[in-house]
Amino acid sequence: MNYQPLPRWFLVAVLLPQTALLAQRGPGGGPGPLSNAILPASSGLSIYVQDNNALVALGKALFWDVQAGSDGRLACASCHFHAGADHRIQNQLSGAAASPNVSLQLSDFPFHQLSDPNNNRSTVVSDKRQVAGSQGQVHRQFLGLDPAGSTFEIAANLSTPELFSLGGVNTRQTTSRNSPSVINAVFNFRNFWDGRANNVFTGATPFGASDTALNAYTYQDQKLTQAAVRITNASLASQATGPALSEIEMSFAGRTWQDLGRKLLTVTPLGRQTVAGDDSVLGPISNGTGLSISYASLIQSAFEPAYWSAPDPIAGYSQMEQNFGLFWGLAIQAYASTLISDNTRFDQFQLGNRQALTTLEQQGLQVFGANGQCNTCHSGPEFTASAYTSILRPQTQANDPQDFGFFRTGVTPLADDPGLNANDGFGLPLFPAARAGQPAGAFKTPGLRNVELTGPYFHDGGQATLEQVVDFYGRNGDFPAGGNLGPGIGRIRLSASDKTALVAFLKSLTDDRVKYERAPFDHPSLCVPAGHVEVSPGVLQVDSSQPALSAADKYALIPVSGKGGLGSPLQTWDELLRGVGSDGSRAHSLAESCVP
Repeated sequence: MNYQPLPRWFLVAVLLPQTALLAQRGPGGGPGPLSNAILPASSGLSIYVQDNNALVALGKALFWDVQAGSDGRLACASCHFHAGADHRIQNQLSGAAASPNVSLQLSDFPFHQLSDPNNNRSTVVSDKRQVAGSQGQVHRQFLGLDPAGSTFEIAANLSTPELFSLGGVNTRQTTSRNSPSVINAVFNFRNFWDGRANNVFTGATPFGASDTALNAYTYQDQKLTQAAVRITNASLASQATGPALSEIEMSFAGRTWQDLGRKLLTVTPLGRQTVAGDDSVLGPISNGTGLSISYASLIQSAFEPAYWSAPDPIAGYSQMEQNFGLFWGLAIQAYASTLISDNTRFDQFQLGNRQALTTLEQQGLQVFGANGQCNTCHSGPEFTASAYTSILRPQTQANDPQDFGFFRTGVTPLADDPGLNANDGFGLPLFPAARAGQPAGAFKTPGLRNVELTGPYFHDGGQATLEQVVDFYGRNGDFPAGGNLGPGIGRIRLSASDKTALVAFLKSLTDDRVKYERAPFDHPSLCVPAGHVEVSPGVLQVDSSQPALSAADKYALIPVSGKGGLGSPLQTWDELLRGVGSDGSRAHSLAESCVP
């Protein structure tokens, strides 16, 4: 099975239980500051890595480089550019009731609308069975790399579901879940909403011990061998390997790690993007446009020669190309591990600055742990029970999803999305529940830091504002039937004043470095696809430069930021829906177009 039970990390749990308990609490009440959080090191990295600084630089370049997408236009960052999450509004829907290329409106939210927002049994006004996800690739079959050197790979359109075409013209596919933030994700024991990014990284896939392949080639003493990769406390590396080859997200169907490696090893890193001269990581190797160093050189600096120095090809690929999945996962994990937002006003308050929170925000902190019972799921300094601080407790049970931060909160009907109760890519259960059906409808609890900036909310993206989220919990979920509520969810009691205070407190969890994209949250420029061009309502313009009957994209610029950050704060989701900030008073308003 892919899930690693307690014995795989039992020594850590034995050594750190008291630390875990202390980290849960802060001197001002409620969770402690993030500086208290537990973060066990990934095991065995020294076998592979020789220079962590070079590894971080490689990871940041790979994460932001649009050339990694099969169409040469999509990076990991294309779905995680805004406080670590997505911020696009058009062509973002999937699900039974979704339509292609629509632009979300404030009136669309919440997706499940009730005549009385305080009563989940009141008349249903509207029930949109859809998900606000992230647009990725047009559905295509990978046929090979372009021998002329184009980063748009050779491909043919595949049969496309009706949801991802309009009038016979193919649109970009959209993910079936909302994109969570990568900021602070390093603290999660498992990643993705359904936890399929395992704590154990195996070098090529997200699924941990289910993947029994020998995913690394080593070259030592002039001898080449295949070896298994087993790195614990590395779910971010596992997570990174998912989207890169996903035929919905970044890849054409059938592309391999070797193909991706071969392509990127021939291009200038970030060669079509602006990199600030004072970028906190890439500044010293910035060329203004792209980097002054190749991906091969970055890999050679970051990794031990045993993983890239073989002189002869292996089945037609170099050793560096063969090991590209390993390099990709560990490098992106190293970069994402620097994205820790531990300087919020809440952290300052818990470290002794009693003026850091207003009276209303302090009231909200009390509601958070009392009537709101929010800390049942959003526990510890990371504000999620899926983080190491909460998991490394003596009472953790290997067969209970709740002890790993997975809960049923009544967001969607059980039949709409199984969550943790699904199989991985090898046909094995994501969670070996001791009781039949135990994980059904359970999802990983997201952290709440910077939540002001990461809407829309929940795994379906069905709530637009924090006020709507608080109303959702105040009515004890939208779909309570059939055992779809976890512990405490059905007993929340919030007054109007409680809700106001709670929302105010949640906004104190924003780190200004995130809000203004200051280091370590600075980044290269990015041109993101933001919907398709319509020549008339419901009629898509065709892009003649792509395989037949593919819709022309619209693109929005995400400007470059250096270590000093931006002059304007990031736009919130409800501000985007209301048009607030398109005058330049907010960053990432998607108002400025660009050419990919």
